[in-house]
Amino acid sequence: MKNKTVVKNGIGFGAALAITISWSVNHSILWAIIHGCFSWLYVIYFALTR
Repeated sequence: MKNKTVVKNGIGFGAALAITISWSVNHSILWAIIHGCFSWLYVIYFALTR
């Protein structure tokens, strides 16, 4: 079997989703960057607390 790489460079889907959610809630670039670094952790946190 050959492994397929979905994302080679750039941000992943989890980071993009976290940035989008963060921007819609906070309207802050700084918070969007921070939440993008945590990616799926922030998405799960957001889903559980909303």
